[in-house]
Order: sequence, then structure tokens, then C-alpha cells
Amino acid sequence: MSMDQTALAIKPVKEKKAPVKRITKQRITVKKRKTIVRDISWLSFNARVLQEAADTTVPLLERLRFLGIFSNNLDEFFRVRVATLKRMSTVGRSARMHLEENADQILEDIQRTVISQQQEFNRIWKEIEDELKREKIHLLTEKQLNREQQKFVTSYFNEEVRTNIIPLMLESIPQMPYLRDKSIYLAVVLAREDNSVRQKFALIEIPTSTLPRFIILPAKEDEHAIILLEDLIRFNLPHVFSYFGYDKFSSHIIKVTRDAELDIDNDVSTSLIHQIEKGLKARRKGKPVRFIYDQQIDALLLEYLMRRMGLSKKDNLIPGGRIHNFKDFINFPEQVFTRERTRRKTFIHPLFQNAPSVMQVIAQQDVMLHFPYQSFDTIIDLLREAAMDPNVTTIKITAYRLAKNSRIINALINAVRNGKQVVVVLELRARFDEEANLKWKERLEEEGVKVLYGIPGMKVHAKLCVIKKRLGNKTVQYGFVSTGNLNEKTARIYGDHCLLTTNRNIMADINRIFSYLENSRHDEKVLQACKTLVVSPYNMRRHFIRMIDREIRHARRKKPASIILKMNSLSDEELIGKLYDAARAGVEVKLVIRGICCAYTENKKWKKNIEAVSIVDEYLEHARVFIFHNNGHEKVYIASSDWMVRNLDHRVEAAVAIETPSIRQELIEILNIQLNSNVKVRVLDNEQQNAYKHSSGRKVRAQVEIYKYLHEKTYL
Repeated sequence: MSMDQTALAIKPVKEKKAPVKRITKQRITVKKRKTIVRDISWLSFNARVLQEAADTTVPLLERLRFLGIFSNNLDEFFRVRVATLKRMSTVGRSARMHLEENADQILEDIQRTVISQQQEFNRIWKEIEDELKREKIHLLTEKQLNREQQKFVTSYFNEEVRTNIIPLMLESIPQMPYLRDKSIYLAVVLAREDNSVRQKFALIEIPTSTLPRFIILPAKEDEHAIILLEDLIRFNLPHVFSYFGYDKFSSHIIKVTRDAELDIDNDVSTSLIHQIEKGLKARRKGKPVRFIYDQQIDALLLEYLMRRMGLSKKDNLIPGGRIHNFKDFINFPEQVFTRERTRRKTFIHPLFQNAPSVMQVIAQQDVMLHFPYQSFDTIIDLLREAAMDPNVTTIKITAYRLAKNSRIINALINAVRNGKQVVVVLELRARFDEEANLKWKERLEEEGVKVLYGIPGMKVHAKLCVIKKRLGNKTVQYGFVSTGNLNEKTARIYGDHCLLTTNRNIMADINRIFSYLENSRHDEKVLQACKTLVVSPYNMRRHFIRMIDREIRHARRKKPASIILKMNSLSDEELIGKLYDAARAGVEVKLVIRGICCAYTENKKWKKNIEAVSIVDEYLEHARVFIFHNNGHEKVYIASSDWMVRNLDHRVEAAVAIETPSIRQELIEILNIQLNSNVKVRVLDNEQQNAYKHSSGRKVRAQVEIYKYLHEKTYL
């Protein structure tokens, strides 16, 4: 990836049987930087998402969804990372953060890259739009409606839309109205054909929060017709502005992205809840960090909007196509497709298929669940069983992101109603889920659940649960350590691992972590007593440095040495430096990184280059797995933590070494499937060009092969 001078020029790349586009191409100038700029690496990841949208072997509905994911990712990137860089830029060089030495230069690189990616996005969308037409699915504009459709659109507008919109007449408003983040606006020029009156400008917020973005229209029996809500409003502009006597209208979509960081200070006199609520209000009025507009917009209108909003050419002005907020395309109507491939069906882990009790199974042996291949229902069943079991006394659990209608929460509430003590560590600062988690907090506390809010200045990201059950005169403990959130919705598309266990040492450490979280002093000495779990911020960094150093010693003694790491993001400079030391010593280092990878992978001074790949496919690769050869006695860990500064130093995270040989081998085989796959796999080289991995042998698609492996696996 480029350092100080990066531009992503988009060039095509061909792959056998599946012609796609290479979305990123960069020149790299290696100066004294030891790592790749984090934000540029993130853009390279989002380019891989765009590659999936460009891939004609991907079902059409999925391609639309990848466009939506790309758009949503970019929104969050601007709301958080670009906003942070802009704040740094205003302070100056003294505001250096992790890996960002020159905020102004990075912002320039981002602007150039995003415009280039936007051009490719528009090309892909045009291609998909043509394919939709071939499938007899027509996305119509207001100018393409037949009489029946015009009648339908007028009726729908009067019945559903009219009362949901209030146009803003800009020139009559002294101060520019506040434009909300996440919303799109129709910027309208009102005029008369005879030019008898001066033209006026107006804004209409498209009410997608209350109405569907896609409206299915009447169409021929073998066809489907859809109109976007903004185009339906465009058709009815003469009715909207009928009071003013205008008969000529032009309109274009605009969108503002705002700074979304929550600036929560450490003022001990202010409760965390109040700080978060204050931060949420501030977020809604954050400074603009991006302004997107239809490149066909009226020039005078664009100039007027920029002047009223106080924007300049330095403010990430992004010219785009006719449609914005493509994130809504994640929910494009499925019913209009007749030949779409369905996802592989999740299945219950064989050990639980006919078992009357989840706790009975894990009392006999540890079990590893692999989502989304295996069903998340087992976790729900475990908590439901615990809620009903009269011998269960206590349930403690961490929660970061929850499903909208969470069955996890329902099970915990029923546990309280059944007389159990329930403790939930609810992370109120889970980015973009703060508001939802505040509501969950109120609901849980109303039902009698003890809710903990985490630690000042530190998020709780560990995925842990302990269930205490009284059997006779002894207490038996059940629980789990997971790589993913307790969210039954995302568990259908996120690739994660979850260890269900009654291991006494693991349960003792989980209890220590909850003790640390429950005690208002948050004494780190409690974490020091952990003997099995590796915990951030206490010892995770040091532990994995020791593991890397051990492999380096083995390599120097001419013994086999290897490290396999799978995670979402790798950006921590210290750990990347240790991986460089390992490569220099001849350790075989292999990485499977979905997103940010700030590590270089090739260097003439190393004995062995680093092999790094990224898999972007139907499921989101979310698991963290770390494997160290350990002189033939492999140490295998699953973790909640990526190797980033924030995870290692500023969050409560947990990793667990897998002691059961069969589960350890299972994880090794799954990682080997991913490393040996050659479909949907991109090579992460120094330039992070996103070139596809090629092989002259059999085509191996990791997610398909892992499904087969787990589905056919037998357990004793």
C-alpha cells in the first residue's frame, strides 16, 4: 500500500471463468515508514468489496448487496476515520495519532482514492442496471412511467408520502437548515418555462426512515418494475409546489456525511449514560466531512449550497451518479428475482441435534461451534435452558452488539423472572449501537437484570458467558468464549467460532474477568490471576510477543517454525515489527486478514516473505484465530481481539488456548482450507493491489469447502 503518495487507479484484471475487475492499483514509495497507512489499507479492503459487486459470477441480488455494503462501509469510514483526520489536521502535526503522521497528506490520498472508486462504482452500477433489464427487472425513473404506473405513483404519493415531506424554501430561511447525516435530500430548482419569475431553490428530505426506498409498480405479467422513493417524489413535484405557480423543475440528490465520533471525556462528575446521550446529540450535529452530489446538478444550485453550508473544495466534495445512499440496496426487494441462488442452510452441530440438554452435552466434552455454518440456535437454547433450570443460580454475560429483537435478551429476562441472578456487561459505547444499547439497558434494568456499563475510557469487547448451576453440594459452571457478538442476526452471515466448555480453569478466569468488571475499582491484579485466558489490556500484547519470539528462537536453531494468524485487522506497529523479525529469522508467517493489513509482506532482507491473503465472499470473515507451531506442539487460540492498538491497550478482550486436541485440529484444518483456497482470495502484497490468487490446480472456494468439511464431519 502507498505511504505518502497514494492513488488507486482502477484497472481490469481477468480470472478464468469469472472475469472481474481489479479495483485497486497503487504505486508505492517506501521511505522510512515501517507499516502501510491504516486508512489507505482500509480503502483497499473496501475495494475488495467492490470487486465482489463487479464479479459477474456472483448472483445479481448479491452484487447489489455488495454495492450497498461498499456504500455503507464508506459512510462509516468518513464519519469516523476521515472526521478524526480532519480534526487532527486542524490541530497540526502535534496531533499525531497511531500510524497517522501527516493527516493532510492522508486526506488528499483518501479524496483521490474515493473519487477513483466512485467512478468504478458508477461503472459497475451501470453494468448491473443493464443486467437487471435483461432479467426483466426495470428500475424506472419518473420519466419512464406508463399511464397505469403514473396513476399508481400519484395515488401512492397522496396516500403515503405527501404528509411525510415538508419542502424547505432555502432563500427564505436566514440560516441554512441542518442537513441530517444518513439522510438524502432532493435539491430542487423551481422555475417557469417563460422565465417570468426568478428561479428558487428548495430541499426535500427523502423520508426513507418511515417509508420504503423501493416501491414495486404495476407491470406486465413476466416483468417487474420498481421506482425509488425520490423518483416518485420527483414525479409529483408539480403537486408539491402547486402553491407557487412554477411549471419547470430540475432536481438532484445530495447527501452530507458528518463527524460521528463520540467525544466522551473522563469527567467523573458526569455519569457515563449522560455523557453518551450528550455525545449522541452532538453526533447528530457533527461537522460535515463529506458532501456528495449528483454530478449533473445545476451549477448555480451547487454553488449556492456550498456557499450556504460553508463548504470548500477541500471538504471532500464527491461528484456521483443519480442515486445516493446505496446502502439501502442491501435490502433490494428479493421477490423480483426468480433465479437467485439461496444461501447454504445452517445446521445444528451434530452433538446437539438430538440432545435434550445443551448443558449435558458440554458437561461431557468441550464443543466448538462455527457460525454461520452451524446454527446460533444452540447458544439461544443454552441460555433458555439455563433460564428454566431450577438448579441454575447465576448467569453472567457480556453484550456488545445485539439483534433488534434479541432472543438473547428474552432468555436473560426470563431467567430473572425465574429467580436467577443475571449480570449483563452491556457496552454502551459500541459504535453506532450506542442508542440501541441504551434502550436495552432500560429494558433489562426494568426487569431486574444487573447491568454493568464497562470501564471509563475502555470498551468491553470480550465475548464471555458463565452459568452457575447447583448440583447437590457442589457448583458446576458452564459457559463460552467467542470471537463474535451475541447477535443471532449477524451470526447468519458472520464467520465466527464459539467454544462451549465446563473447563474449570477457563471458568475460573471468566469469573475473574467478571469480578474485575463488577468491582468499581477495576483492580488489574484480578486479571493478573488469570492462568488460562489471555486478557487485554493486561497481558495479551506481551503474551503474543512471547509466542512470536519462541518461533524466532526455533527458526534460529534450524527447527520448524511457523505462525498462522487470522483476524479482521492488523495495524499494531509493535506486533507487526515482531512479525518482520520472524520473517527475517526464517519463520513461516501466513496471514488471513479480511480488512486492514498494515504489514508489508515482502522484503529482500527477510529469509522468508510473509504470505498474506484476504477472503471476501458470501459470508463476512470475522473470526480471530492464532496458531503457533510451538516445536510441533501447536498452540491454537481463538480471540475477540484483532491486533490493533485499541484492542490490545484500550479494550477488555479475551483469548483462549484450545486444549482439546480434536477441536485444535479442527481449527487448524479450517485455516488450512482458507490458506489453500484460490477462489475469492486476494493476495495482500506490498502495494495491496488486490490481485486474485491463481492456481493451475482445482478451484477451491474456502467458504464452500468449510461448509462441506463441517457438514460431513462425524463426532464421537
